[in-house]
Amino acid sequence: MSTPSSSEAPFHEEDAALDHREPLDVRELFVWFAVHAVEGVELATPTSYSRTITLPGGPAWLRVYEHHGGLRLRSRVTDPADLPVLTTRVRRLFDLDADPLAVDRALSRVPELRPLVAARPGLRVVGALDPEETLIRTLIGQQISLAAARTMLGARTREMGEPAPAFATGLTHMFPTARAVAEDGERFLRGPRARIRAVLGAVRALAAGELRLSPDDDAARQRSALLALPGVGPWTADTVRMRVLGDPDVFLVDDGAMRAGARRIGLPEDKKALTAWAQDASPWRSYATTHLWGPLTPPATFSASESEQP
Repeated sequence: MSTPSSSEAPFHEEDAALDHREPLDVRELFVWFAVHAVEGVELATPTSYSRTITLPGGPAWLRVYEHHGGLRLRSRVTDPADLPVLTTRVRRLFDLDADPLAVDRALSRVPELRPLVAARPGLRVVGALDPEETLIRTLIGQQISLAAARTMLGARTREMGEPAPAFATGLTHMFPTARAVAEDGERFLRGPRARIRAVLGAVRALAAGELRLSPDDDAARQRSALLALPGVGPWTADTVRMRVLGDPDVFLVDDGAMRAGARRIGLPEDKKALTAWAQDASPWRSYATTHLWGPLTPPATFSASESEQP
């Protein structure tokens, strides 16, 4: 147990190795988190990723970082009973239980993907720490640029998110819960009315218990439940399925950035033809999707500093 000052909430801290199979393209994961980071909630550097998260026992803080060629998790939790929960979620977020050799071997049999796999061996598919947060972020960020989504999510977090605990080093907020967005969304959400209605419909269903999202969901049932919500289409439902369930075989054919990446390597632009081509990448189409997005360009703020290192 750490010993915080009297003005700080008590917390339990642990630091443990995160086992995984090699290869692991961890830099690309850190870049992904940096590009998508919500200000105040997340911080990514070339060698680490930190964020706040609400667990069953209360707020928590985590940092995943490189150390002597390995990957470690430093965590601070309100309730020590949450440590196994947090570790499981982090492993899912970083896709650490994947078999990268099997994935890379299979995708390398697809001629158009072979050079992409050779350039980025051990590529992982980013998962989800919190299913409800994943749905909210996906809905708010749809049909806008990554930069615009970061700006919008940062503003909404400052308006509707709770303050982070003092032990959450370098961070200021918790991501707003579905209940908070349901209560305050009419006042704070911005953008096209259709998108606002979609977000409010989803968070109200989550807050009322009418919609439940879990990594243990049946994929078909989860997709059907999401598509039944007003304003939720296949791209949103399939993005959530890929991230929350860790489904390795989702091909996001409706994703504009993915289709742009496909065009760059000479694949067909027609959705039907592209979907047919992707059959050769099954059962690893989520990884094919990630390869086709291509390497992300880190934001200008993506840099390491001594204060951010373990």
